[in-house]
Amino acid sequence: MSRYFDHAATTPVRPTAVQVLTELMPQLANPSSLHGSGRRARLAVDSAREQLAAALGAHPSEVVFTSGGTEADNLALKGLWWQRRAEDPQRRRILLTGVEHHAVLDTAEWLEAHEGAELQLIPVNETGIVDVHALEKMLADRPETIALATVMWANNEVGAVQPVPRIAQACAAAGVPFHTDAVQALGSVPLSFAESGASTMAVTGHKIGAPVGLGALLVRRDVKLTPVLHGGGQERDVRSGTLDAAGICAFAAVAEEVVAGREEEAARISGLRNQLLESAVGCDGVTLRGPDPRSHAELRLPNNLHITVDDAEGDSLLFMLDMAGFDTATGSACTAGVPRPSHVLLAMGLSEAQARSAQRFSLGWTTTQEDVAALAQALPDIIEQSRSAGMAAGGR
Repeated sequence: MSRYFDHAATTPVRPTAVQVLTELMPQLANPSSLHGSGRRARLAVDSAREQLAAALGAHPSEVVFTSGGTEADNLALKGLWWQRRAEDPQRRRILLTGVEHHAVLDTAEWLEAHEGAELQLIPVNETGIVDVHALEKMLADRPETIALATVMWANNEVGAVQPVPRIAQACAAAGVPFHTDAVQALGSVPLSFAESGASTMAVTGHKIGAPVGLGALLVRRDVKLTPVLHGGGQERDVRSGTLDAAGICAFAAVAEEVVAGREEEAARISGLRNQLLESAVGCDGVTLRGPDPRSHAELRLPNNLHITVDDAEGDSLLFMLDMAGFDTATGSACTAGVPRPSHVLLAMGLSEAQARSAQRFSLGWTTTQEDVAALAQALPDIIEQSRSAGMAAGGR
């Protein structure tokens, strides 16, 4: 049995989700049907919508259910782009950081390749935090030509937490809609859609212990989106498709549970993460990447540890850790199997060699003190082994 340190990729389903699914899957019908079973399913979905909205600091009407974070990001960027362009064709610019998740980055690049969008990168510092002053200057430069801006709430690789309310305020002052990918932030940091000031916000279920295949895009009531999917007109005509009533109920129940216990769990997880951090940076040639939680805990996700190892390949580290019984990651699981340096680390100013030496450890609700102690004990030898393998490969 391996010890799991890849909760940023996905986390095990919580008992609450299993209980809700087991109870509701056999009995709920299509919520769009008009018969009694359909109406009962609709009531269950409406109740779950209210439950999720309360957990996220939103109004129920602002919750648009999707299949997950990737779809929510696509709907936000494409929906805002097409709507804004239809209103004014000169709106061609999209402002975004180079540390975005590929669900945002690749969508923006698709709009650039196929729709004529002009992408402008907002700089980040060496820890992955947005340069807000630089963004404000970009917003002040011909704001009438900007279609939208997007900055992720918390980074999936290095754990950097962005000043989203301040960014949203700057965008609002310039009259520019602002989207934030909050997939990693939900359950880990204080999260309120209303207080954030964002136009749209993406979340997903499987990062918090709900089933895979369920997510939501929060859309402020004064924001218009052009639909990406067309069909039955579900979800305010913004996202057509038959709703997974039982899954939505499980997602909402888990979100309520996770948000209610966030402070206590964040304290537990960050304590374990800090123990692992001390062990990791105690090894020669190991560098912490992202904000340092020992001095600025509020700038980093409580469950995230990201390091680079001099003279070692991230893939070698991953496979040796895997053989030793530890599940870790070199970056986003969405780009797994592609041997290329992390775009996040490159945007932070690291060299390609440094970016290829990365390893991410992400803790979660199943992580124990024993798990961390075992990894901390094994890590020094594994680092030395991977470094030897890397040097041997370099000499051939």
